[in-house]
Amino acid sequence: MKAGRTLLVGLALTLSHDAWAATPMSYLRTFGPAGYPVTRLGWGLGIISVSVVVIVGLLLLGGIFRRRGPRRLSDPNALAVRRDAGGMAWIYIGVGISSLVLIGAMIWTLVVTAVVAHPSSRPALTVQVSASQWWWALRYDTEQPSRTFTSANEIHIPVGQPVRFEVTSTDVIHSFWVPKLGGKIDVIPGQTNVTWLQADQPGVYRGQCAVFCGTEHARMALQVIAQSPADFRAWQESQLADAPRPATPEQQHGTRVFQSHCAACHTIRGSNAGGLVGPDLSHLMSRRTLAAGVLSNTPGNLAGWIVHPQSVKPGSRMPDQTLSGPQLAALMAYLQTLH
Repeated sequence: MKAGRTLLVGLALTLSHDAWAATPMSYLRTFGPAGYPVTRLGWGLGIISVSVVVIVGLLLLGGIFRRRGPRRLSDPNALAVRRDAGGMAWIYIGVGISSLVLIGAMIWTLVVTAVVAHPSSRPALTVQVSASQWWWALRYDTEQPSRTFTSANEIHIPVGQPVRFEVTSTDVIHSFWVPKLGGKIDVIPGQTNVTWLQADQPGVYRGQCAVFCGTEHARMALQVIAQSPADFRAWQESQLADAPRPATPEQQHGTRVFQSHCAACHTIRGSNAGGLVGPDLSHLMSRRTLAAGVLSNTPGNLAGWIVHPQSVKPGSRMPDQTLSGPQLAALMAYLQTLH
């Protein structure tokens, strides 16, 4: 009895909202039209598979424990299943039902594939995603070139509107996957693949590279942040602005440190830093995480990431930095102005 209550409590927790929130990579519940049909298909095929296992198991048990009369050994070459004994009917019925179920599953899969191939309305915007070992470069493309900007690792989208994604890779094959919003798509060097996502509820949806791409594959995460259209427009306007100029002597010193140690790889709009190897840092402090989801974006984590990135993400292209205490303090003072 106690075990039964424990099982019921476990099922209730599994189905609760908090439990879903604690499993950010679960694809059993989705929050957008690119994911709903896939989720229903997954549940349907799962139920069919479990049903087949149960039916086969019951038939097997029935065959094992069914009482039979003594077998006649007069003809040792006699077939175990004979047509005149009605045994072949089970085979005909089983093959017929299995064929119908498989054909139905195939048709359902093709229909879902067609439904999720394109959104039902014109995408609100296009985001160009470029994957590298091991982070994501993002370019928000619009019809007005002056309103195009770049970011990294965190994708903001408006709620209730489809967003087009054009994905490619700069090095090896990756995979773009946000399971709570839709299916995955391969990210291939020299090729641009297209997909779309739409969130029907505000929130933060975890994404991940889903193809092994090197030693830090497991630490190549991304986040999709769905906001109300008004909040998204406000965020968009803030991203279009250049980074603020350093206002204090310490921040000005930090600018010089950045130019000598970081500008060859990173860009900060409104400054002389125009590197393209690493993420655009123009609005670094507005992001939730560092190192493609590895660390929360706090001053302590940022300082540790700058000085010893190889201890956090071994093999990444960002080298450890040799900075004195005053240099690191000045650099941190400057970077913390980049909202």
